[in-house]
Amino acid sequence: MTLREILSTVLLFLLYLILQILLVRNLVLFDYAFCFVYIACVLLLPNETSLTWLLLIGFVTGIIVDSFYNTLGMHAAATVLMAYCRPLVVRSQIDVPGMESRLEFSLKELGVGAFFRYVFILALVHHSALFFIEASSLALFIPTLIRVGASTLFTTVSIVLIQFFTRN
Repeated sequence: MTLREILSTVLLFLLYLILQILLVRNLVLFDYAFCFVYIACVLLLPNETSLTWLLLIGFVTGIIVDSFYNTLGMHAAATVLMAYCRPLVVRSQIDVPGMESRLEFSLKELGVGAFFRYVFILALVHHSALFFIEASSLALFIPTLIRVGASTLFTTVSIVLIQFFTRN
């Protein structure tokens, strides 16, 4: 990556974190649908990013969000799991002819269908881990599944809309 791409990625990382901490934190629909746009920090990294860096960036992102949400590592665990699953999802879901390592994960590059599917699957992994860790019991299985489904859809639509309204 060039210096310009690195600076652009760091700026995007900071903007998504600030958006999550200051604005989206208070955005909840019917006490079931929560929006976690900060996961886009990991989702939008270039394809050439190694798994080690993905896990490290996922951990740092999760710890920063945990420090503001006071959740003691739940976001870090869910984000690291999502970062670990990302290469598998990319190999199985992204069908780009002649896919090279310089593939960027954006709405413009992948198209609406592939980008929505990519974000939805990884948001489902993240939210499943997050909400089942939070519930810490199978007694709340059905309400937790409802929260996972509603929050995954809400987060996915939010990230796609943010991508739709950006110039990149």
